[in-house]
Amino acid sequence: MQTRFILINTSHAGNVGACARAMKVMGFGDLVLVAPRWANVLRREETIQRASGALDVLKNARIVSTLDEALDGMTHLCATAMTPRDFGPPTVAPREHFEKLLKKEQTVFTGKGLEAENIMKPGSGVAFLFGSERFGMRNEDVYRCHVCLSIPTNPAFGSLNLGAAIQVIAYEWRLALGGFGVQPATSAPVHADAQQVSGMLEHWQQVLVAIDFLDPEAPKKLMPRLNQLANRAQITVEEIHILRGIAKAVAQLAEHAKAATGANADTAAPAAAPAKMPVRR
Repeated sequence: MQTRFILINTSHAGNVGACARAMKVMGFGDLVLVAPRWANVLRREETIQRASGALDVLKNARIVSTLDEALDGMTHLCATAMTPRDFGPPTVAPREHFEKLLKKEQTVFTGKGLEAENIMKPGSGVAFLFGSERFGMRNEDVYRCHVCLSIPTNPAFGSLNLGAAIQVIAYEWRLALGGFGVQPATSAPVHADAQQVSGMLEHWQQVLVAIDFLDPEAPKKLMPRLNQLANRAQITVEEIHILRGIAKAVAQLAEHAKAATGANADTAAPAAAPAKMPVRR
């Protein structure tokens, strides 16, 4: 199914670049400009800057003089407007219309009788029309369309920048077509096995004894509880390395502290023995 974005009488070059970027992000590339303000709009510096890398969309974009030329090959036309018009095609929210467009059926007269057929067939073309930034779409252009899409916005402040409106429509249409899905991480974390967890806990047990946090004569359930904690966390190999690195650093600090205490004891008068840290159970 071909998808085309059509900008009519666009006056700001930056909006053309923003449109190209919005389209590429959602996987679309067919852009047609109808009588834009600038004849060289696709090459203007502001356009290129706002495109932010979507230069292939700009390169393939076409500039035409009339809307008829822009609509060549399109079978379903979607106008865009902030507010409903008194006359013309029905005004609906994009998501509502796209669901109907792709999933429901309509009744048509085939010459032999009424039959149901899909609204969109293979080879169909969908066009999204956007008017001038200042005036929007002309009534006569809207009347040619099958539907008028209105993005649900704050009733008290519903004016959208052209680039933002195009991004919303492009997103909703891509979502209706199935979307891209959330991209997985380039590499999944590797969970530690039982042996690695056991080695890490043994390392920590040695350190906890060294700093008088754990009484080896009465360890109670401290280490089994830490083992359960590691299992619940589904600890990874990288996290094992981090925890063992911390344990090593704690052990080194404990050794330095004991060495410093011993040196001070050799040069100072006898004093009362320091109180030990409370032993954890």
